[in-house]
Amino acid sequence: MTPIRILVADDQPLVRRGLCLILSPDPAFTVVGEAGNGAEAVELARRLRPDVVVMDIRMPVLDGVDATRELARILPDCRVLALSTFDLDEYVVAALRAGACGFLPKDVSPEELAAAIRTVRTGEAVVAPRLLTRLISTYVRTPAAPTTPRPTPAPADLTPRETEVWRLIATGLDNDAIAGTLDLSRSTVKNHITSLFAKLDVRDRAQAVIAAYESGLVAAGGAGGA
Repeated sequence: MTPIRILVADDQPLVRRGLCLILSPDPAFTVVGEAGNGAEAVELARRLRPDVVVMDIRMPVLDGVDATRELARILPDCRVLALSTFDLDEYVVAALRAGACGFLPKDVSPEELAAAIRTVRTGEAVVAPRLLTRLISTYVRTPAAPTTPRPTPAPADLTPRETEVWRLIATGLDNDAIAGTLDLSRSTVKNHITSLFAKLDVRDRAQAVIAAYESGLVAAGGAGGA
């Protein structure tokens, strides 16, 4: 198989070099460049066309969130895996909203990093389990505060089955669990998810979870919203 082309973006030279040393020996990867800030990451990605950008969130000149948003606009096939020392919920949500396919804390193991890069290359989402659990708890299962903005309406053309699949995705179920819950084949669930993501205009499960919260589909305790 053709090696996955990777661009590493981090403003700390030691961290950047460490990531390259971790990834380079793996024949499945080719590190094609290094960037010290978000603006440099965008420019290098434009020239080098990496498959995956490993992107630090907090960087000078242009931060990782804005750089991710720009890459999603100009290079939609380039996947971004966001990394941060600070696994704050707002960073996770901001990165995923900007178009990142994944978010990992920097204390993950080399094996977890490599597996995440392989996953996001396929277009699937990767969020560290501790972050995804907290994200679902905070942004999906917590009752909306009085100051919370009005929900964004869900697309009107969703079928009842697509809506139910969306609800189950938002509560953290994978395809096999959804298939078992709804008594459907795995291929049928995948077809529903493909159609659902197109109608929601989201790239992956992580963005679908955020959209479910924002639409009010899932409320306190995982119950459906309006």
